[in-house]
Amino acid sequence: MKSTLPCSQGGLGLRLATLCVAAAFSMNAQAKELTFEQAFSAKGEPRTLHYQAAFSAKGAEHHLEVWRDGDQRLKRSTDQAIETYVVRKSGDPEFHMSILDMKKRIHTRIDRANLYRIGNFTDWFDLAHGLKHPTGEYHVVKAQAPAGAPKAFQDCQWYDLTQGQRTTHVCWSTQSHLPLVIQAQDGKVAWKVSDMDSKPIPNKTFEIHDAGFVRNDANQDIEND
Repeated sequence: MKSTLPCSQGGLGLRLATLCVAAAFSMNAQAKELTFEQAFSAKGEPRTLHYQAAFSAKGAEHHLEVWRDGDQRLKRSTDQAIETYVVRKSGDPEFHMSILDMKKRIHTRIDRANLYRIGNFTDWFDLAHGLKHPTGEYHVVKAQAPAGAPKAFQDCQWYDLTQGQRTTHVCWSTQSHLPLVIQAQDGKVAWKVSDMDSKPIPNKTFEIHDAGFVRNDANQDIEND
C-alpha cells in the first residue's frame, strides 16, 4: 500500500521535493536549544543525596558511591580504592579536596584553584552530579530515549548534548537533579545510577580516617613550582 503523505509519493517534482526538505528543516528547528544550566539545573535538588553508579572509563567499568550534604560537603568512593572528600562554603566555587588512596595509603590535599593551575578543570557540579559542563561550543535539546537505552532508576527527561560531531544522550532526573543514564553516541552506556536515597547523612560519613597514611600537600608543591 502506497503512503498518502505527499513527501513520500513517487514521481515528485523538484518543487515539491524542495518544499518537503524545507518542512523537515522547520520541524527540526522547533527543538528549543537550551543552556547546560537550563537542562541540568541543580536548583531544588534534595538537601542530602546518597547514590551509587557504574561508569566506564578507558574501556573498564568502575563503581562509584557518592554522599552529598547540600552544597558544602561531599564524599566519593571509587571502586572502594579511592576516597575523595570535598568541602566548601555554600555557593563558593572554591573548594578543598582530600584524596585518599586506600591501597597505597596516601592522603593528598589539593584545592580547586591549584587543580585549575595544572589543567584539571573539575568543579563542584561535576563532582556532585557526575556530569561535566562542556567546554567550547555545545548544543543541548530535549530528546527521546535513544535506541537500546536501559531503564532508568526513576522517571527522567532525555536530552541530547552535542559537541562537534559527538552527541551524548543524558537522562536527567528532575526529581533528584542527577543524570540517571548517560549513553554515548555509539550506544554504549557510559553512566548508570543503580541506587539512590535522600535520607539524612550522619556526620561521621565525612570524617577522614588517615592514620598511618603518608600525607601529601599538593597545594604547597604546586605553589612552590
